[in-house]
Amino acid sequence: MGAGKLYVVPTPIGNLEDMSFRAVRVLKEVDLILAEDTRVSGILLKHYDIKTPMQSHHKFNEHQTVQRVAQSINAGSDVALITDAGMPAISDPGYLLVRECVAQDVDIECLPGSTAFIPALVVSGLPNDRFTFEGFLPQKKGRQKMLTILSEEDRTMIFYESPHRLVKALSQMAEIFGSERKCSVSREISKIHEEVKRGTLEAVKCYYEENPPRGEIVICVDGAGKAKRNEAE
Repeated sequence: MGAGKLYVVPTPIGNLEDMSFRAVRVLKEVDLILAEDTRVSGILLKHYDIKTPMQSHHKFNEHQTVQRVAQSINAGSDVALITDAGMPAISDPGYLLVRECVAQDVDIECLPGSTAFIPALVVSGLPNDRFTFEGFLPQKKGRQKMLTILSEEDRTMIFYESPHRLVKALSQMAEIFGSERKCSVSREISKIHEEVKRGTLEAVKCYYEENPPRGEIVICVDGAGKAKRNEAE
C-alpha cells in the first residue's frame, strides 16, 4: 500500500449550496475527516449524505495530533481536513498539520473554495488589487500597537472580528486611522441575513452602536495612501 494524501477541503461559510461537487466527492472517498467541531461538521456531512468517520482536530489538540496524523497518511490513509466554515488554516486550525505533512514529505492537495475575506473585499468597493489580510486583532495585549503600525499601511486592510467587539474595533480604528477613513463591514456572508455596511469608520461605528450586530464579521478598511489622496481631493 502506498502513501496516502492530505486533502485540505474548504466548506461553505454560510449557504450549504456553496459546497463544490469535488469537495463532496473527496469527503466521501477519504478514510478520515478531521473536523474542527464534529457537531458543526456533522450537519454538513448529513446534508450531503457523507458517512466518512470524523475525528476532532482543533486549536486545543492539534499540537498533540499532527505528527500522528501525518504518519498515518504516510502509512496509506487518505485524510481530509475541514473547519467549521471556510478554508482551513486561514484564521482556523490547519497550518500546523500542513507544516508537519510538508516536513514528513506527505502529499498535500488543497481544493479551492470559500474564505470569507475575498467576497467581503470584492463587495467593499475599496481597492482590491493590493491588500493585506490581518485576521483577528489581538484581544488585549498588542492591539493598540498593531493598529498604530497599520495606520501607515497603504493597502486595503482586512480584519476578522466578533460581533460583540465590532464597535470597539471600529472606535479604535477611527481614533488611530482617522474617523473619515473609508471602510466596509460585511456580516453573515452568503446567509439569509447577509449585510454590507459601507461608509466612514465613524459612520459605520455609529450604525452598529444603534444596531448591535450578530454573526460572522469581516472589516475592510481603506489604506493610508488612498485616504491621503482622498483628503487632497
